[in-house]
Amino acid sequence: MTSTIDAAGRLVIPKSIREAAGLRAGTRVRLRLESDRVVMEPAPLSVTLERRGTMVVAVAPAGTPQMTESDVARTIEDLRGTDPSANPAE
Repeated sequence: MTSTIDAAGRLVIPKSIREAAGLRAGTRVRLRLESDRVVMEPAPLSVTLERRGTMVVAVAPAGTPQMTESDVARTIEDLRGTDPSANPAE
C-alpha cells in the first residue's frame, strides 16, 4: 500500500491502517527516525492522578475519547498475548 506526501507535508494514512492501529481524527502521534525508517505511533496520553475515595485513578484530559469495550478487550489481548474471546476449556 502506498500514499503520497502533498506539498504541505500531509500524508493520508489509508483507512484500513488507521482502523487497525486505532488512529482516529485528532489522535496525537509521535514520529521518530529509526535507522532508515520513519516510525509513527500514538503519542502517550497525558493523565493526572486523582484520589477518589481509597483509590488513585488516572484521569485523561477533557475531550479525550473513551475506549469502547472492544478497545479494552483488544488492549488486554495485546498486553497478555491472549485472545479474550477464546475459550480456554477447549
